[in-house]
Amino acid sequence: MYITITPQSIGKNFSQSSAGYVAYLEKENQGLEQEDMEHFFNQHGDAISSEQVVREIDGNTAKLERTEPRFYSITVSPSPRELKKLENSSEDLKRYTRELMKQYVQCFNREINGRPVTVDDIKYFAKIEHQRTFKGTDKTVQENQPYATKILQLKHDIRKIQRGEEKGNIEKLKLKIGKLERQAPHQQNGKRILQGMQKAGNQSHVHIIVSRKDASNRYSLSPGSKHKASEVELNGQKVKRGFDRDQFFEKAEKTFDKTFQYNRNYVETYTSRKQFIKDPKLYFNTITGLPTNKRAVAFKILRESKMPMMPKIPTNKVQLALKTIRQLKRGVDVAIKSSSIGI
Repeated sequence: MYITITPQSIGKNFSQSSAGYVAYLEKENQGLEQEDMEHFFNQHGDAISSEQVVREIDGNTAKLERTEPRFYSITVSPSPRELKKLENSSEDLKRYTRELMKQYVQCFNREINGRPVTVDDIKYFAKIEHQRTFKGTDKTVQENQPYATKILQLKHDIRKIQRGEEKGNIEKLKLKIGKLERQAPHQQNGKRILQGMQKAGNQSHVHIIVSRKDASNRYSLSPGSKHKASEVELNGQKVKRGFDRDQFFEKAEKTFDKTFQYNRNYVETYTSRKQFIKDPKLYFNTITGLPTNKRAVAFKILRESKMPMMPKIPTNKVQLALKTIRQLKRGVDVAIKSSSIGI
């Protein structure tokens, strides 16, 4: 499970309207019949129009300064292993999202009219997407780039020959292009991975737009708060504040596990990711100390994440030399960011 919470911004400034982001989320619906489209939904409604989403999010910004985010984007990306537990990606992820947002509000250290925040106090809209494309910043695309550059030059040379500007053997140049296509280190279904190519397999994930203000447009509920749980004095009264991200991430995976009877391995947990960041040696010691069957699954998950690895992952504590740990740390960091491991 990989989850991000980000304030929506354009460059250094916060977006003053959700229209652009909502339009971006409608990209997969282009060219589809009505019954095949994925629509926005919230806790109690389905098939919500993009116009309604923009109207309600943009109209719920009372007393917010231009320097404050109007809304936040929460992206929930289950791993391939997690997605295999779903019988129907759209309906199951919709059900999970509604349970997740119940947990989300519990992580606010806030009260509204003297009671804890509930899911009915927030204004959010969510949308399921099933496709992802490779970006120019992806490591696979970047490592294929030298081959792409050579291929582009050869195609340029072929066009010059065809126009009569230069002499050369076009067939030989085409053979060189074919060889470079095959030599590129990252392939998908026999083709060189390049920017804009659609990723294979089940890529289902959830985008959630949540307003900074509560549903009454009176109270600020910011998941970007730097405070986990504290109290401040405002107008002579003590006011609770804060949002506990650690608690939210932990609740997110526990809710998924309970909802879909998912048996989460140690390397898939938020706890393991925190341990990896703080103490990589303890992280690997913990993996090697797992029962044999769970350790085997852990290594399998790490390999399936396509992380760059040593010739052999250490299988006992003696092999965990500092140099080995440093090299593996770089690899596991890639795997975590690929959404295969952790939150």
